[in-house]
Amino acid sequence: MKKKIITIIKSNKITRKLLKMFINFRRKLWYKNACKKFVVDDHMILFESFMGRSFADSPKALFLKLKSDERFKDYTFVWSFRTPNEKKDIEELKNVVIVKQNSKQYYEYYSKTKYMISNSRIDIIIKKRPGQVYIQTWHGTPLKRLGFDIKIGNNAKYSTQELCEFYKLDCERYDYLLSPSEFCTEKFTSAFQLKENAPQVEIVQEGYPRNDFLSNYTDEDVHNIKRKLGIENINKKIILYAPTWRDNQHTNNVGYTYNLEVDFDDLRDRLGDDYIILFRAHYFVANAFDFDKYSGFVYNVSHYDDINDLYVISDLLITDYSSVFFDYAILKRPMIFYMYDLDFYKEETRGFYISLDELPGTIVTKQEDLINEIRKEFIYDDRYKKFNEKFNSLEDGHASLRVIEKCFK
Repeated sequence: MKKKIITIIKSNKITRKLLKMFINFRRKLWYKNACKKFVVDDHMILFESFMGRSFADSPKALFLKLKSDERFKDYTFVWSFRTPNEKKDIEELKNVVIVKQNSKQYYEYYSKTKYMISNSRIDIIIKKRPGQVYIQTWHGTPLKRLGFDIKIGNNAKYSTQELCEFYKLDCERYDYLLSPSEFCTEKFTSAFQLKENAPQVEIVQEGYPRNDFLSNYTDEDVHNIKRKLGIENINKKIILYAPTWRDNQHTNNVGYTYNLEVDFDDLRDRLGDDYIILFRAHYFVANAFDFDKYSGFVYNVSHYDDINDLYVISDLLITDYSSVFFDYAILKRPMIFYMYDLDFYKEETRGFYISLDELPGTIVTKQEDLINEIRKEFIYDDRYKKFNEKFNSLEDGHASLRVIEKCFK
């Protein structure tokens, strides 16, 4: 009944606005009262990944490292999730406080935690209290322009001005911002206008904690991941297809959507004997995908928490403008850039930070060329090596420890 009432309210523009105002008022009241009630606990760390969507990325890597460090044995570890019931069976989260995002408990823990660690923006209601420390890990090396660096744009949900305001409000609270390279340090400084908006921030250029796994994984890890996905006995090459979201594809009351521009019937007919495909939609994408007719060939792993697992079990990456290729390059494996909408994306969406000539793989715009590239023999060439030297020189499997030494003084 409650869901039906909310659906009816959201269907009307005026009632939807009133509902949003009420929800924001209640959340602000929760947080304000919590700040009056609780003092900051110097032995508490709160983690959030992709706005509460997953147990993954650098917050996860730092959590696992901190949890195994004797110096933090008396600390309370808190994780925030949108759907906490789906995370309670994760072995690593045993003896960890789990809270539902945007609940009353969520604001209470944010009011009293010493450290907040997130890889994306946190609720603007959270006003960092004296003594609190905000570690922003971010979530990738950007190919697409960010924040204040966006000069062109066609975002269906927010204006460029609104997006910049979100970034400004978030980075004003930063104490530390992680960076994996000189390139990222430069782009983050510009994209978030750190000198103006966050002069207090210390950029920790030590590599991404999340990428430690790509240097340290074992054969047993690979076997366990394949078993979890139900593909441990499939003797075929694995293609990870991970396209990004499109700023201009958005549906009211649904979210950002993604239109499949791949003929999976053709791919199955021509590649099905030798390959399987793991399809990974961007976490912003809200619409569902039905791959039932491709059972045994296409596996939808869009809701699999940690993409690092998918990296290490795959033999080939296909992407477009997603930043996933920066991390995947650490594995020195082949990748193909299927940019079927390249001209539109380049000229009307956001623009790029680097020349596409630097990409460590071939760009294709037609499916026929995509299939030909999949079948080509891979060579780790000079362009690929130079790419890793520029963007991944710090990714040696020990970034988590270096970040902890810098941020937990």
